[in-house]
Amino acid sequence: MASLPPVSTTPPPIAPRLGELLVRLDRLSARDLEQALAAQGEIGDLLGRVLVRLGLLTEVDVARALSLQLRLKLVKAGDFPGAPLQVPGIEPDYLLAHSVLPLGIEDGKLYVAMATPQDEFTIKALRLATGLRVRPRLAIESELRAALERLYAKPAEDEGEEDPVLPDFAGGDSEFVEHLKDLASEAPVIRFVNQIIARVIDLRASDIHLEPFEDGLHVRYRVDGVLQEAEKTDAALAAAVTSRIKLMAHLNIAERRLPQDGRIKNRVQGHELDLRVSTLPTVHGESVVMRVLDRASIRLQLEDMGFSSDTLERYRALIERPHGILLVTGPTGSGKTTTLYASLAKLDAGALKILTVEDPVEYQLSGINQVQVQAQIGMSFSNALRSILRQDPDIIMIGEMRDTETAQIAVQSALTGHLVLSTLHTNTAAGAIIRLEDMGVERYLITSSVNGVLSQRLLRRLCPQCRKPVALAADVMRKTGLARFMPPGGNTAYIAGGCAACRHTGYHGRTAIHELFTMDAAAHEAILGGADATALHNAARRGGMLTLYEDGLRKVAAGVSSLEEVLRVTQDQGDA
Repeated sequence: MASLPPVSTTPPPIAPRLGELLVRLDRLSARDLEQALAAQGEIGDLLGRVLVRLGLLTEVDVARALSLQLRLKLVKAGDFPGAPLQVPGIEPDYLLAHSVLPLGIEDGKLYVAMATPQDEFTIKALRLATGLRVRPRLAIESELRAALERLYAKPAEDEGEEDPVLPDFAGGDSEFVEHLKDLASEAPVIRFVNQIIARVIDLRASDIHLEPFEDGLHVRYRVDGVLQEAEKTDAALAAAVTSRIKLMAHLNIAERRLPQDGRIKNRVQGHELDLRVSTLPTVHGESVVMRVLDRASIRLQLEDMGFSSDTLERYRALIERPHGILLVTGPTGSGKTTTLYASLAKLDAGALKILTVEDPVEYQLSGINQVQVQAQIGMSFSNALRSILRQDPDIIMIGEMRDTETAQIAVQSALTGHLVLSTLHTNTAAGAIIRLEDMGVERYLITSSVNGVLSQRLLRRLCPQCRKPVALAADVMRKTGLARFMPPGGNTAYIAGGCAACRHTGYHGRTAIHELFTMDAAAHEAILGGADATALHNAARRGGMLTLYEDGLRKVAAGVSSLEEVLRVTQDQGDA
């Protein structure tokens, strides 16, 4: 057995109650504690478990506080034995029933891991049954249960060669629906789904992917724009896990042949999370993706979003104009909507009538009228826009220009004295002009209505604790274009390292890079002359526009990101 540090023999001071300690450690607010105590009175469970069930704290948070309160060592899954330890006088069934995991026997002492080491009755029973002095250690309950199941649970007897699978019934079978509900309501499934969702806070994940394959249900998280592998569970549990998520999102759990979309509102570690849920039928079951919208983490300050000072000054001038169209472009997940929200937050909602049309409304903004698109009842972007114009708005935000009708209404709105903000899916800023032409907007209307186009991408920041300086050769700086942005005589850039703080990725958090196209005289002339995206892009560059790649090089020169990351993010700049 691994050596365990001795417990202090100094008489401990009177320990504070767990709730008081959590408040003192600033892990819990006094108001949340009151709610949890009220819930505890109804549920009748331990306070720590109630806090986890309410989503106020994670099991790890509770365990760390208990470790301080009880002055006991916290053992993690890596400290558990790899093989079952046979303890004389103790049956495996007793260990499973009372959640006790033997760690080792040393000098007449039995060391055990428990989720509730303050349970004196169980400790006394162990001492009487074994004749050994019992030394409890604190463990995280889910890790403890998993270890006990792995080490001491009896394997189920095989009744046949084939693995059990759920029947492939059509959507309306009531027995099958009840069966799915029963599966989804089992405690292990509920715990598993809660743990998946709770991990997004620690990982800073933006999306959760649950993908069924032949060998099991794979769970992956998108962190800083890159997918990371997580746990994998038994394929037999896939239907139950999917059903649990669908129940939480108020979806039809019996319908497994068609895609569905829903929403889950959850509270995790004091964070109000909105999860946008999308299900898609695949060969091995339903694939589920949950987009995480964390109200606490949204940044609504343009200054905090990675703008270079010159680009920010020009962008502010565009959003302060009384009318016209301002577009933000980029692929899905590039932060377009967040930039628009931050732009609206800069405007005076008290003096201006601001209306938005979104699908969906991601974050609710104070003083701004936000409209949710509902295509199933005919509430499309274009229909909503027509009604909005009768509401006497000053500023309109359109979540996305998806069709010709929406684009044409937006142009007419801009020409009649409204400021219109919207997003468009193009790779470059100049490409947005060509996309408007493709949507049927006349060139003379584009030059009259469009103020500018901001293209952006999200770039991973180098972890400040482990980034490594490298000296670049002169020819590398010249070929990459980095020499232009380096300080005089400078040739030092940084590359990713890897440490515990960044989970050995070398990156921690993201910033944005931008490309701002403004409608100046040269752009007017090029558009009216029928220029394509490349010609418009070149005209804008001659007018002083920095490309996404060049703005990324500024981040490299400043040590914010790496050249490798800039190349990865900007490799799609060509626009068809």
